[in-house]
Amino acid sequence: MNVLLWVLQVLLALHTATGAMWKFGASEQTVPSLHAIPHPVWLGLCVLELIAAVALVLPALNKRFAIAAPIASAFVAIEMLAFCVVHLLSGNPEHGELVYWLVVAAISGFVTYGRLRAA
Repeated sequence: MNVLLWVLQVLLALHTATGAMWKFGASEQTVPSLHAIPHPVWLGLCVLELIAAVALVLPALNKRFAIAAPIASAFVAIEMLAFCVVHLLSGNPEHGELVYWLVVAAISGFVTYGRLRAA
Protein backbone atom coordinates (compact mmCIF):
# COMPACT_ATOMS: atom_id res chain seq x y z
CA MET A 1 0.00 0.00 0.00
CA ASN A 2 2.87 2.37 0.82
CA VAL A 3 4.35 1.93 -2.67
CA LEU A 4 0.98 2.64 -4.29
CA LEU A 5 0.58 5.80 -2.21
CA TRP A 6 4.07 6.99 -3.17
CA VAL A 7 3.40 6.38 -6.86
CA LEU A 8 0.13 8.29 -6.61
CA GLN A 9 1.80 11.10 -4.65
CA VAL A 10 4.54 11.53 -7.25
CA LEU A 11 2.00 11.48 -10.09
CA LEU A 12 -0.23 13.92 -8.22
CA ALA A 13 2.76 16.20 -7.57
CA LEU A 14 3.66 16.15 -11.27
CA HIS A 15 0.03 16.80 -12.20
CA THR A 16 -0.25 19.68 -9.74
CA ALA A 17 3.04 21.30 -10.77
CA THR A 18 2.08 20.99 -14.43
CA GLY A 19 -1.30 22.54 -13.69
CA ALA A 20 0.35 25.44 -11.89
CA MET A 21 2.71 26.07 -14.79
CA TRP A 22 -0.21 25.90 -17.21
CA LYS A 23 -2.10 28.46 -15.12
CA PHE A 24 0.88 30.83 -15.24
CA GLY A 25 1.08 30.56 -19.03
CA ALA A 26 -2.59 30.18 -19.93
CA SER A 27 -5.39 32.45 -19.01
CA GLU A 28 -8.30 31.27 -16.94
CA GLN A 29 -10.32 32.16 -20.03
CA THR A 30 -9.04 28.95 -21.67
CA VAL A 31 -11.62 26.94 -19.72
CA PRO A 32 -14.87 28.87 -20.22
CA SER A 33 -16.55 27.66 -17.05
CA LEU A 34 -13.65 28.96 -14.91
CA HIS A 35 -13.74 32.54 -16.18
CA ALA A 36 -15.72 33.46 -13.04
CA ILE A 37 -12.54 33.02 -10.98
CA PRO A 38 -10.86 36.43 -10.58
CA HIS A 39 -7.37 36.69 -12.09
CA PRO A 40 -5.58 37.37 -8.74
CA VAL A 41 -7.23 34.25 -7.28
CA TRP A 42 -6.18 32.30 -10.38
CA LEU A 43 -2.55 33.38 -9.87
CA GLY A 44 -2.78 32.63 -6.14
CA LEU A 45 -3.88 29.10 -7.00
CA CYS A 46 -0.71 28.74 -9.08
CA VAL A 47 1.46 29.48 -6.07
CA LEU A 48 -0.56 27.21 -3.78
CA GLU A 49 -0.37 24.39 -6.33
CA LEU A 50 3.41 24.67 -6.53
CA ILE A 51 3.62 24.52 -2.74
CA ALA A 52 1.29 21.50 -2.73
CA ALA A 53 3.41 19.74 -5.38
CA VAL A 54 6.51 20.15 -3.22
CA ALA A 55 4.63 19.11 -0.07
CA LEU A 56 3.48 15.89 -1.73
CA VAL A 57 7.06 14.66 -2.13
CA LEU A 58 8.62 16.41 0.88
CA PRO A 59 8.16 13.39 3.19
CA ALA A 60 10.55 11.44 0.95
CA LEU A 61 13.34 13.76 2.11
CA ASN A 62 12.55 13.67 5.80
CA LYS A 63 9.91 11.74 7.72
CA ARG A 64 9.33 14.78 9.97
CA PHE A 65 7.34 16.26 7.07
CA ALA A 66 4.99 13.27 6.85
CA ILE A 67 1.94 15.42 7.60
CA ALA A 68 2.66 17.61 4.54
CA ALA A 69 1.49 14.98 2.04
CA PRO A 70 -2.06 14.49 3.35
CA ILE A 71 -2.50 18.24 3.78
CA ALA A 72 -1.33 18.87 0.21
CA SER A 73 -3.46 16.10 -1.26
CA ALA A 74 -6.49 17.36 0.67
CA PHE A 75 -5.87 20.83 -0.79
CA VAL A 76 -5.74 19.39 -4.31
CA ALA A 77 -8.98 17.47 -3.71
CA ILE A 78 -10.73 20.57 -2.38
CA GLU A 79 -9.45 22.65 -5.30
CA MET A 80 -10.72 20.10 -7.83
CA LEU A 81 -14.12 19.97 -6.12
CA ALA A 82 -14.23 23.78 -6.12
CA PHE A 83 -13.58 23.74 -9.88
CA CYS A 84 -16.50 21.30 -10.21
CA VAL A 85 -18.79 23.66 -8.30
CA VAL A 86 -17.71 26.67 -10.39
CA HIS A 87 -18.26 24.62 -13.54
CA LEU A 88 -21.74 23.52 -12.48
CA LEU A 89 -22.70 27.07 -11.50
CA SER A 90 -21.51 28.36 -14.87
CA GLY A 91 -24.25 26.42 -16.64
CA ASN A 92 -21.82 24.99 -19.19
CA PRO A 93 -23.53 21.95 -20.75
CA GLU A 94 -20.23 20.16 -21.49
CA HIS A 95 -18.94 18.06 -18.62
CA GLY A 96 -15.61 16.68 -19.87
CA GLU A 97 -13.64 18.83 -17.43
CA LEU A 98 -15.99 17.87 -14.62
CA VAL A 99 -15.19 14.17 -14.97
CA TYR A 100 -11.46 14.92 -15.06
CA TRP A 101 -11.62 17.06 -11.90
CA LEU A 102 -13.66 14.42 -10.07
CA VAL A 103 -11.12 11.71 -10.94
CA VAL A 104 -8.24 13.87 -9.67
CA ALA A 105 -10.24 14.69 -6.52
CA ALA A 106 -10.87 10.98 -5.92
CA ILE A 107 -7.17 10.14 -6.29
CA SER A 108 -6.26 13.02 -3.99
CA GLY A 109 -8.82 11.87 -1.45
CA PHE A 110 -7.41 8.36 -1.58
CA VAL A 111 -3.88 9.67 -0.92
CA THR A 112 -5.16 11.83 1.94
CA TYR A 113 -7.01 8.91 3.51
CA GLY A 114 -4.13 6.52 3.01
CA ARG A 115 -1.53 8.83 4.52
CA LEU A 116 -3.68 9.83 7.47
CA ARG A 117 -4.56 6.21 8.14
CA ALA A 118 -0.87 5.24 7.98
CA ALA A 119 -0.05 7.97 10.50
